[in-house]
Amino acid sequence: MQADLSVILPEVILSIFVMVALIGAVYTTKDKLAPVLLWVTAALMVVLGIWIGTSGSGTRVAFGGMFVDDAFSRFAKVAILLCAAAVMVMGQEYMSKRGMLRFEYPLLVALSAVGMMVMVSAGDLMSLYMGLELQSLALYVVAALRRDSVKSTEAGLKYFVLGALSSGLLLYGASLVYGFAGTTLFSGIIEVAQHGEVSLGLLFGIVFLISGLAFKVSAVPFHMWTPDVYEGAPTPITAFFASAPKVAAMGLFARVLHDAFGHAVADWSQVVALLSVLSMFLGAVAAIGQTDIKRLMAYSSIAHMGYALIGLAAGTELGVQALLIYMSIYVVMNIGTFAFIMMLQRDGKPVTDIRALNQYSKREPGRALGVLILMFSLAGVPPMLGFFGKFFVLRAAVEAGMGWLAVAGVIASVIGAFYYLRIVFYMYFGAEGDEVETNRSPVLMAFFAASAAIMLIGVISTFGIEGAASAAAAILVH
Repeated sequence: MQADLSVILPEVILSIFVMVALIGAVYTTKDKLAPVLLWVTAALMVVLGIWIGTSGSGTRVAFGGMFVDDAFSRFAKVAILLCAAAVMVMGQEYMSKRGMLRFEYPLLVALSAVGMMVMVSAGDLMSLYMGLELQSLALYVVAALRRDSVKSTEAGLKYFVLGALSSGLLLYGASLVYGFAGTTLFSGIIEVAQHGEVSLGLLFGIVFLISGLAFKVSAVPFHMWTPDVYEGAPTPITAFFASAPKVAAMGLFARVLHDAFGHAVADWSQVVALLSVLSMFLGAVAAIGQTDIKRLMAYSSIAHMGYALIGLAAGTELGVQALLIYMSIYVVMNIGTFAFIMMLQRDGKPVTDIRALNQYSKREPGRALGVLILMFSLAGVPPMLGFFGKFFVLRAAVEAGMGWLAVAGVIASVIGAFYYLRIVFYMYFGAEGDEVETNRSPVLMAFFAASAAIMLIGVISTFGIEGAASAAAAILVH
């Protein structure tokens, strides 16, 4: 038992902190201490992230294989914790000014982070579901945090209803897998799911599991909640939805398919490839008509999850490495973009209409240049780092003999470039209109500038991400 607890120590520390903070907040001044609680929670997440990232190598298991601590889970956990901390700090001023910074907010984010950490370390269908539900239940509440807003309440309700549906699909798939494999442990399932010997029932189980997980990464056709939730939730919460949960869900996706069904790549690869193609093209086409930047980023997110799924569909070690590199670049781009969105305001109210950026470069040339870099990177224009993220996944597809998928990815990327470049066009060549104010928050500016700088410097150095992703992929694909 003591050995098991040492394996899950980061999760235990974060959970105990949340419970103690929750009791303390209830019996004290509650929301007056919310900013302090937010900074303390973010600091703890950063410390835990650094600790996990430097805690050495090797693989440890707990609770009879239900929980796995290896290079893959550590890579994902570091990304999750740092993303969650960054988004909380970034949105603190935004939430405070609008009366939304209550003590529950940082604690719910921390609880969802615990769920994500369990997800990427799951070695069993039951621990997988426990982590998934802990994450989801916290996110349902966070999405509807702005109680006086109809849109925010609608966003939370839609996410809850569709999330319940996806959980049902996932549980049905898990019950089928258990029925035909005779075990819920991934290590046991992979022994049953030998290549060429996958029964029809087990195949149906895989499809239902993939459907449930596809909802969490907002892959088409399970993407319906994404635009409404992104638009309705407060912008810092939208930024959170677009970063850490995506890394966790994609990590869980890779963990399940490789750890439990690694001998049946041919059986699930085509399903994942179909989700990838549908997501890339719907995200690219549907975003063209959007004028609200948060809805545009929602469709952008759908498209980017499609590109990331190319790496998973490849079913190889290089594919998993490409997936991890892509997700790392994606969250950095997103954090920078949402930092900029939070800066935009008029008369103290948030502005999300992209037409408000008309002639923005004349008023704010430095910020306009930063946005240009981020938009080019999101579009995959060389030499920005976003281009290399796409290059990695496309190369993985080609080397796995899925050249058609790489071609589809290139075509979708070209179509999607239109709406990113349109934002740049408005900033530099748009018609004169009402001026938009820019929040001068040094915190937002720091995240925005750092993200844009990483997109440029990343061409020279990937900050060790490539090596860490390679080690994580090697552990998963064996």
